[in-house]
Amino acid sequence: MNTTIARQHDSLTIWASKTRGLGNKSNSYAASERTFMNGLKEAIIAHPFFGDMKPEHLETISVGADVAEFGSDEVLFREGEPANRFHLIQSGRIALEAHDPADGTALVEYLGAGDVLGWSWLFPPFVYHFRARAVEPSRVIAINGGHLLVAAEKNHELGYELMKRLAQVVIQRLQATRRQLLNQQIETVLET
Repeated sequence: MNTTIARQHDSLTIWASKTRGLGNKSNSYAASERTFMNGLKEAIIAHPFFGDMKPEHLETISVGADVAEFGSDEVLFREGEPANRFHLIQSGRIALEAHDPADGTALVEYLGAGDVLGWSWLFPPFVYHFRARAVEPSRVIAINGGHLLVAAEKNHELGYELMKRLAQVVIQRLQATRRQLLNQQIETVLET
């Protein structure tokens, strides 16, 4: 488990046990774990990406999900790394960037609360195609991409729902990339 995610999970567990005033340690942990998971499921259900999705699909999606926090300039993932997480942005601002060692880094777009990030877990070769960097403190729900892929292959109705929604995200990213390319061309022409 990612150390940032593990730290966040531990701090939420401690918070839940303190605020609930729960009794013995094992019951306290189990109760705080339930509180944490219920809050996480509610946050997933409330996220715009999953609007109007069937409850049984949302239940499947929430398995293996966790919360992660990233500080300013902390990288969520890099281009070329294994794509194993699907992020639901809860708060903050994240820069989606294309990085080329020769040409530097180009902003694709800024993402914020209500956006999603990291769809590459669905398509071979299962690596991220951009870099994601928090530009301000950000909180995301990280969903296990491998779990989603297996669940989508087993349940074609769930897979179709995910594919329809992710296709919209891919289209949005292509449009954002196109806008950035056009802006760069305009800037180049104006400089000459």
